[in-house]
Amino acid sequence: MLLVIDANVVFATLVAGGGTLKVFVSNKILGKFRFVAPEYLFIEISKHLTEISEKTRLPKEELEIVLRFLEEQIEIIPFEEFEDKYNEAVNISPDINDVPYFALALKLNCAIWSNDKKLKKQNAVEVYTTQEIMEMVSDKTHS
Repeated sequence: MLLVIDANVVFATLVAGGGTLKVFVSNKILGKFRFVAPEYLFIEISKHLTEISEKTRLPKEELEIVLRFLEEQIEIIPFEEFEDKYNEAVNISPDINDVPYFALALKLNCAIWSNDKKLKKQNAVEVYTTQEIMEMVSDKTHS
């Protein structure tokens, strides 16, 4: 299943681990999902590594190891490949900061993985929470 990864999922993985990290670890083994994201995702995350390190009290080096693990699983898609859906996404996205994620989801005709509840307040793109993704991972029949 193809999923666009919202930045808050990566932040949650780095800050708290928990369910989001479990999904990535399980997926590394099971290969149930193909994760994609707009090209600026990791640039944005890298800008906040010091802040994340302070929140978690983990050394920046350890966070970078987790970040590399995530980078291995998330395919980065250049803006040029989905910019034709940008204007449509502006009209759909409940948050201007999430327009690129919606544009990419529209282009690839797939869902978004995000824990931002307001993103579900539209009906053009399916949005799954980490809890819903975890249920899919444990559901052997879901594809």
